Amino acid sequence: TEAYGAYLDKGFDIRPTIAVTKAHIDLPECREAIRTGRLKPDGKILKPSGQSIVTKAAIEPVWYLPEIARRFGCTESHLRQSIFRMTNGMYPELITRPDIKIFLPPIGGLTIYIWGDPDTIPDEDIELTCRVHDECNGSDVFGSDICTCRPYLTHAIEEAIKTAQRGGAGLVIYFRKEGRSLGEVTKYLVYNTRKRQEGGDSAENYFNCTEQVAGVQDTRFQALMPDPLHFLGVTKIHNFISMSDMKYNAIVNTGIKIVNRVEIPK
Repeated sequence: TEAYGAYLDKGFDIRPTIAVTKAHIDLPECREAIRTGRLKPDGKILKPSGQSIVTKAAIEPVWYLPEIARRFGCTESHLRQSIFRMTNGMYPELITRPDIKIFLPPIGGLTIYIWGDPDTIPDEDIELTCRVHDECNGSDVFGSDICTCRPYLTHAIEEAIKTAQRGGAGLVIYFRKEGRSLGEVTKYLVYNTRKRQEGGDSAENYFNCTEQVAGVQDTRFQALMPDPLHFLGVTKIHNFISMSDMKYNAIVNTGIKIVNRVEIPK
């Protein structure tokens, strides 16, 4: 009401697409890391209980169509027509109301988790550790062993905590791109294909099995993926907890420097 009071008084329907709060993250892997000595509680970033203290922001995607069209190298009219077709005509205003420049795409949002002081993130001289993680409900939440996403995520959180304890900031950006944005049904069909293939399951054939089932290997769209980093003022990542070339290339192509690429420990 403070920022938009004048608009609310005029009857505008204003709803937030970004919300920020503070929270405690409680992971068994952090408690195990304390037990084995990999992590040491400091009471500020990491409590003796294993809980870590974070700032987190939920963000729903909002597209300003003229700018999205510019970035994609097409006309706004072509972009509107393409979205209209790809959504099976669900949004006729894309065609009938060219005066409406804002569009809320029917795609998953994201959550930003920050360990340490968020104000240090734009400072290139202060260490920043970052992982961009795509949702994997089976592994991230339920610990399914057919996928290795949770170990990557928890390793990134551990490194983020260590960086924050050294005076830097740790950052995990969690995108809702389940199953390489193909969804869980397709993902499970791919799992079944992997299990039945000659010679048994093998991770290296995951992309091939995905293409057999879905016709494509990956539908994650990386062109807009670095945007949350720019929202935060990131210009340099000291430790990037990922070996994904697609993500690395998408980030550095927007002008952000990456110093170290960090693998998950064997």
